[in-house]
Amino acid sequence: MKLTDSIIKAAKPKEKDYSLADGHGLALLVKSSGAKWWRYRYRFNGTPKMLSMGVYPDVTLKEARNEQARFKEILSNGIDPSENRKEEKQQAAIAAANSFESIARLWWNHWKHDKTERHAGYTIRRMEADVFPVIGHKPVNEITATQLIAMIRKVESRGALDIAKRVLTLCGQVMRYAVAHGMAERNPAADIKPADVLKPAIKTNRARLSEKELPELLRKIDGYDGQPLTRLAMQLMALTFVRTGELIGAQWDEIDLIKREWRIPAERMKMKTPHIVPLSQQAIAVLEEIRKLAADDILIFPSERRDGKSMSNNTILYALYRMGYHSRMTGHGFRGIASTILHEQGFNHDHIELQLAHTQRDAVSAAYNHALYLEPRAKMMQDWANYLDATKVNAPITIPLTAA
Repeated sequence: MKLTDSIIKAAKPKEKDYSLADGHGLALLVKSSGAKWWRYRYRFNGTPKMLSMGVYPDVTLKEARNEQARFKEILSNGIDPSENRKEEKQQAAIAAANSFESIARLWWNHWKHDKTERHAGYTIRRMEADVFPVIGHKPVNEITATQLIAMIRKVESRGALDIAKRVLTLCGQVMRYAVAHGMAERNPAADIKPADVLKPAIKTNRARLSEKELPELLRKIDGYDGQPLTRLAMQLMALTFVRTGELIGAQWDEIDLIKREWRIPAERMKMKTPHIVPLSQQAIAVLEEIRKLAADDILIFPSERRDGKSMSNNTILYALYRMGYHSRMTGHGFRGIASTILHEQGFNHDHIELQLAHTQRDAVSAAYNHALYLEPRAKMMQDWANYLDATKVNAPITIPLTAA
């Protein structure tokens, strides 16, 4: 009599284990503990053998019969199902050992020895965030160019074009390592040029320095021998990465030292929506130093002529020229540098974009969106200020990740 789900469910444990046969070697072993185990009994070369097939109801009656049919087909080909199962497990273990993530971690351990701890840490975090969730489980010798393209386009879709390019480069290095060690036949990343699959970056004429040049710039700003207010303006711009017009038009009534916030009204913003800049300890220290200058009761950065107007748009630009950065850096460059480094350090893209006040918003959402994520943004701005302090003295730098 064939088994049914009703018969199986009605089977109660007894003092001793007993079996309920389904036919053709398939049976359900009912344990005294109440557990119900599927068993498949067969003969191979005249020797009786048995395979366990899991526990009911995790393995349903239909699934057990399908597995039984598979075992019978294996037997018909002159293969022992028990040995076949062992071989399948070995192949699965080999596949897991040769997964892209496993090989990538081997490559990383080989590659990192002559790299700084910060650079090595960033690299593995980038792969953990953008690569392993997508292709990490796949056998390294089965990775295709199509899979890599889909992965980097996903990164690009959140506005992180530079990171998408870097992710492709990292995957190429892992695949070269796999080829060199006989774990893959070829490197599919070699077939892809970022320009062929990613949107071109929007080019602007706004000059900016690289991350490597930032420490020297910060030291030069601190030692600037021009007007003290100009030096302080550049320091505050580096700490807050607001637009030049937003900085020089700042007024004291926009600053709340208790809440540690700078609230810029909509009329002074490019996007015509209000903006909140969380103030780090270092930014507050700069503002307190400006206060001591008693330059103006309304404007934070008044014109040198004291004519009721704010500092000129060109004041910061010309100061950068004086320090040797003609055609190499502008006030706007601080925004680009901050965006690049914060993205590379793994900060939440939405938090960065909100802090840069990039997003165009309608009048209804503007009243709400400018205050989104204030707590993680405040933490990010303090981490950014700490980063600038550390990089000025070439100290080991790690910005802790504050958001997923």
